[in-house]
Amino acid sequence: QVQLVESGGGLVQAGGSLRLSCAASGRTFSSYTMGWFCQAPGKEREFVAAISYSGGRTRYADSVKGRFTISRDNAKNTVYLQMNSLKPEDTAVYYCAAQDPAIVGVTTTPRYFNYWGQGTQVTVSS
Repeated sequence: QVQLVESGGGLVQAGGSLRLSCAASGRTFSSYTMGWFCQAPGKEREFVAAISYSGGRTRYADSVKGRFTISRDNAKNTVYLQMNSLKPEDTAVYYCAAQDPAIVGVTTTPRYFNYWGQGTQVTVSS
């Protein structure tokens, strides 16, 4: 069982930055691939970024490549999402999630992540 708590969301102007954090409970955090997803009103949950259990492999949605960076600190049981050059279309609730350990590799599909946080709101004003 993994419990995830996101923080760091807020209101920022276009072009600004935010850093999201996701704190995980449990001693097995370092064995999970972790991901960030977002969901805007009226839209489906979308993949943003993911990082392998060791941090050696990352994947990004095309829409955030070059602007967002995912990282993790296994000693602190925390995964981060650094968000730079934010755009109004980045406005959404952002969720962190832990990938099912039975799935090999780093996936981008929400149904392969079986632990989710409660989400943190990110609002980017124009």
